[in-house]
Amino acid sequence: MAVFSVLKNTVLLLFLTLSSCGNQAKTNNKGHEPALKENVTAVNLPIVVAANRTPEYLPLLQGKKVGIVANQTSVIFKDTDPLSYTHIVDSLLAQQIDIKKVFAPEHGFRGQADAGEKVTDGKDDRTGLPIISLYGKNRKPSKEQLQDIDIVLFDIQDVGVRFYTYIATMQLVMEACAVEGIPVIVLDRPNPNGHYVDGPSMETQHRGFLGMTNIPLVYGMTIGEYAQMINKEGWLENGLEAQLTVVPMEQYNRHKDYILPIRPSPNLPNNTSIYLYPSLGLFEGTNINAGRGTEFQFQRYGAPFLDSTQYNFHYTPSPNFGSKSPKHNGEVCYGKDLSQTPKMNSVDLNYILDAYRNTKDKSLFFNTSGFTRHAGTELLQKQIEDGLSQEEIKKTWIDDINSFKKIRAKYLIYD
Repeated sequence: MAVFSVLKNTVLLLFLTLSSCGNQAKTNNKGHEPALKENVTAVNLPIVVAANRTPEYLPLLQGKKVGIVANQTSVIFKDTDPLSYTHIVDSLLAQQIDIKKVFAPEHGFRGQADAGEKVTDGKDDRTGLPIISLYGKNRKPSKEQLQDIDIVLFDIQDVGVRFYTYIATMQLVMEACAVEGIPVIVLDRPNPNGHYVDGPSMETQHRGFLGMTNIPLVYGMTIGEYAQMINKEGWLENGLEAQLTVVPMEQYNRHKDYILPIRPSPNLPNNTSIYLYPSLGLFEGTNINAGRGTEFQFQRYGAPFLDSTQYNFHYTPSPNFGSKSPKHNGEVCYGKDLSQTPKMNSVDLNYILDAYRNTKDKSLFFNTSGFTRHAGTELLQKQIEDGLSQEEIKKTWIDDINSFKKIRAKYLIYD
């Protein structure tokens, strides 16, 4: 497998910067892992992801029985074609690395399951490898599932939002491996929301798979930086510490735009949805549709019970890729189109405040059990119901955010 040299890096980075131009382009996979949507956002890769830095981690895998935690984003980009890539599993097998099994997170190994849909164990048709689901019967690898493993490699694209479950999967994998004395390698990837910290912090009594540690909603760290934090801060079960190696990226800057070449989950199709996800993701714990069942997931919101006189936009959700049964399926939803929203630098509560204000029957709004699990606190729902403004609500986050930033600073790898 070709590895980036300094010269190739320079040429590739220049080409990628010029070719992306912020527009959408179709990804050419040339027979490899198919894109999850016909039109995939253009690649803007002025960095080298850790997966491409094979000399840094191949020696650690050679001669070992390897378990890999991976999904459709776990790819190695080709230096001869910046819009082409191979899946890391295929590349490692070609390098004669002894992969014993793949552990799959939420949405599955190929990333095609609905949010919250249980993923079953199975076999990968392409490689014949056994697939162990970490979003089905168990969310942490069992002792039996790890007994034939010498080392675990974790490589998944994150989006930097606490309730996005890939970081919970990583934490549970690290815990299981720490118990069994199995080393863990985390291959770092960019965080599209890594340029800021914001949102309410998780409260201990509400911890769960949507937030396992007391961090803000948006935590401003790459997945490798976050792995170091949970390991060294004693956040693993019983204060355990994993034998952790983080392979960093090259030339990464958290304040530079990074356009994901592959959607990280079925309902995050582009960077606009990823930037809006921390804000619109709060609707997951309400009766408001946040674009699921349309081609603009997390780029709009609406519901049949919103006051139609307050909106000049409406849409009708229907089953599609990634959402077999969207909220308000087949019903006209009145709300707002946010598909032209530029890159965001904070959590915007005005969307959920607007929707609550224009809900005629307020009892229809918080009618699910999930809002507190997403927010991490019961206080946010009370603040919304009490009519507080965004500015008033955000003042209550400041102390927790500042405390977190002091801890976070110890683990930042970049800038």
